[in-house]
Amino acid sequence: MLPSEAITIQNGLERTMKGGIIMGGRSPADRKPNDSHMPETDARLALIHEWLSRELHLRVSRIEPASSDASFRRYFRAFTDATTYVVMDAPPDKEDVRPYLKVSALLEDLGAHVPHVHQADAARGLLLLEDLGTTLYLERLAGAGDSERLYADALDALAVIQVRGGTAAAQLAPYGRSELAREMALMPEWFLGRHLALELRPPETQMLAATFEFLIGEALAQPKVFVHRDYHARNLLVAGERNPGIIDFQDAVCGPVGYDLVSLLKDCYIAWPRERVVGWVRSFRARLLAQGAAAGDSEAQFLRWFDLIGVQRHIKVLGIFCRLWYRDGKPGYLPDLPRTLDYVRAVSAQHAPLAELSEFLERRVVAQLPQANARAVAVHGRAAGAGG
Repeated sequence: MLPSEAITIQNGLERTMKGGIIMGGRSPADRKPNDSHMPETDARLALIHEWLSRELHLRVSRIEPASSDASFRRYFRAFTDATTYVVMDAPPDKEDVRPYLKVSALLEDLGAHVPHVHQADAARGLLLLEDLGTTLYLERLAGAGDSERLYADALDALAVIQVRGGTAAAQLAPYGRSELAREMALMPEWFLGRHLALELRPPETQMLAATFEFLIGEALAQPKVFVHRDYHARNLLVAGERNPGIIDFQDAVCGPVGYDLVSLLKDCYIAWPRERVVGWVRSFRARLLAQGAAAGDSEAQFLRWFDLIGVQRHIKVLGIFCRLWYRDGKPGYLPDLPRTLDYVRAVSAQHAPLAELSEFLERRVVAQLPQANARAVAVHGRAAGAGG
C-alpha cells in the first residue's frame, strides 16, 4: 500500500511519472519515437526554434522535451535567461488548438489556475504557455504527499468552476446522449472483444445495451455544469500559489455535476478507501450548497449521482485504455485496468439496476483480465526485443 492509504495495482507494465508537464510522463513504450531525444532535423522543432527566436524575440538557451499526451500534441520546455515556458506543438493537419484556446480563456476568466497563453499561432499549431512546473498530483500523492490538503485544494477549485461556470458551460458542447453512448460502446469493442477475446452472447449484448441506456438516463438527469472531463491526479499540478495548476482541459463539455468529482475521487491512476471518498464527496456537496449551487435533495441522492456517473466514465475508460494499446501501441495504461474495473464492480454490486452487469463481470470478466494483461506484457516484450 502506498503512503496516505492510497491503493494502487501493478501487474507487469510500469509507467513513469517523472518530467510530465501536460498529462504527465509516459512510459517509454507510450511515447512517440522522437519524444525523448528530438533530432535537430525534426521540422516541427526547427519551426519552434524559429518562432521563438525570430518572431517572438525570445533569447532561448535550450529546448527540452516536456511531455507528450494521448494525441498528436507534444510539449517542450523552453529556457530563457529570465524564465521558462512550455511550448505546445500541435501539427494543424492533426490537431486544432482553437478548442484549447477557447476553454483556456473560459477557465482563466473563472479564476482557475490554468497555464496562461502568452502567444498563439493557431494556423501553425504553436502555443507559448506559462510553465506551471513538473510535479503532478499523482507523483506527490504516491510519495506520501499531504492528500487532505491536495484534495481540499482540488475540490475548492472544482467548486469554483462549477458554481461560477454557468455562463461558460453554456458555450461548451453538451455531454449528451450520443456522446455518452459512443463512449461506452468502446468497452465491448476494445475491452471485452479485443483485450479479453470474449464473444458476447445475444442476451449479454442486450444486457449491456439496457445497462448503457440506464446509465445515460441517470447522467442526463443530473444538474448540468462546466465539465473538465479529465479532472484527475495526472492533470493537476502541485502549484506554490493557487494550487492546483489545471491542464488538459480542451475537451471540456457541459455535463453532469458528478462527472469531474468522480474523475478526481475515483481516479483511474490511484484509489482510496471508500470511507475517505465518501467524506470528500460530502465535503464537496457542502461547498456547492454554501455557494447556492444545485447539489441534490440529499446526500444520498448526490452520492448516487456520483457513483452512477462513475460507472459510465469507467466503462468508457476500460475501452479507451485498451484502444490505446491495440490501435496506438501505447501499453502503459493496461496496469490501470484492474483498478478501473474494480470501480465498476463495486458500484454495480450495490445498485439493483446494475445487478445483471455485476453478475456478468464476476462470471465472465474478472478472471480473464490478468490473463489478458499477461498476454499484452508478452507481446510488448517480444516487440521491444525485436526492436532492439
